[in-house]
Amino acid sequence: MKEINWKDNLRIAWFGNFLTGASISLVVPFMPIFVENLGVGSEQVAFYAGLAISVSAISAALFSPIWGILADKYGRKPMMIRAGMAMTITMGGLAFVPNIYWLIFLRLLNGVFAGFVPNATALIASQVPKEKSGSALGTLSTGVVAGTLTGPFIGGFIAELFGIRTVFLLVGSFLFLAAVLTICFIKEDFQPVAKEKAITTKELFTSVKYPYLLVNLFLTSFVIQFSAQSIGPILALYVRDLGQTENLLFVSGLIVSSMGFSSMMSAGVMGKLGDKVGNHRLLVVAQFYSVIIYLLCANASSPLQL
Repeated sequence: MKEINWKDNLRIAWFGNFLTGASISLVVPFMPIFVENLGVGSEQVAFYAGLAISVSAISAALFSPIWGILADKYGRKPMMIRAGMAMTITMGGLAFVPNIYWLIFLRLLNGVFAGFVPNATALIASQVPKEKSGSALGTLSTGVVAGTLTGPFIGGFIAELFGIRTVFLLVGSFLFLAAVLTICFIKEDFQPVAKEKAITTKELFTSVKYPYLLVNLFLTSFVIQFSAQSIGPILALYVRDLGQTENLLFVSGLIVSSMGFSSMMSAGVMGKLGDKVGNHRLLVVAQFYSVIIYLLCANASSPLQL
């Protein structure tokens, strides 16, 4: 068999991750407005918008182990194709939902069949030379970051020009393109993991020198993600309450993208600073900094301040 060029795979996987990251973040800025357009009363808009966003993540967390087992058995490329094709239907189908219940249902299914990015990461990690794994995986992760950064801005812009439902069709086309590129250009010579070489979750946990750190990092990451993601369902409503009625979707998308842009710009500096002063100290300072920023956001008097 012809030797696999991992660099070619990395380029395609990066672009696939970019499309997937953009697709996920495209819908965040205007979800509450879309829920409102589906006829949900103003007193329940925030709740259903939050449910529509979170139900996908919850179902993804529940089904990820199942897809992980299948990936170990059949390979990462089939799982990338499966995720891309399925999410093409679940995300593109949102353009045609008649009510809030169909929206929640398709978002639930979207999480069930998600998994393009982790399988792309696993595929590249299994192919790249060990001495270049850090650089390759770091490069791959920037695809998701770049997609997440530009997604809300593009989504808000398209929604203002052509309507919210058009954005869902765009998302579906992005995911379909990611799947097609994977089918045509990603190469994988998969060898299933032998049962005698496989280790259980318990064995993996006990093999770590300081297992309590995993628990602490899990809890910290959970709180951070819980706090950060709780803003999305209400952001457009909050921006509107601040007096922004014209170009509401575009402004909301711009605000979300600005957060991603600042994170990407500071990532390298923060990484070097963490190596110098210690990641633990940097993490503590960052949490206090985040508290101050969110308090200021809560007291913003205009979208510009926000």
